Amino acid sequence: MINNTITFLLLRLAIGASMFGHGLVRLSKLDKFSAWMVQGFEKSMLPSALVTPFSYALPIAEFVVGLTLILGLFTRLSLIAGGIIMILLILGTTLIENWEALTSQLVHAAFFALLLSYVSYNGCALDNLIRK
Repeated sequence: MINNTITFLLLRLAIGASMFGHGLVRLSKLDKFSAWMVQGFEKSMLPSALVTPFSYALPIAEFVVGLTLILGLFTRLSLIAGGIIMILLILGTTLIENWEALTSQLVHAAFFALLLSYVSYNGCALDNLIRK
């Protein structure tokens, strides 16, 4: 049981660090990131009226999901939110045919799903302090 708890912790921290890092670096250059994303979707079927707000919300969502996973706070909800973020990114990636990015997003989605299915091993987390 202790190995499962440690394994869950390591995987939770890894995916949390990835999301946190993605969000953190993009938050400091939010306007440039948004412009880059909107430009990338110019020839897609998605209107910029959808891409623009998503491009501003994405770094915030990545940062928050990453931070809460690192802390082990609202872990189940954070894993679900992370999975939804990945589904949206996968859809966008396929619409612009960016097949190189797809593998990384699918791996992230798989980790969110795997962690969610083993969330009962979330022993080292702030969630456990709140429940008491």
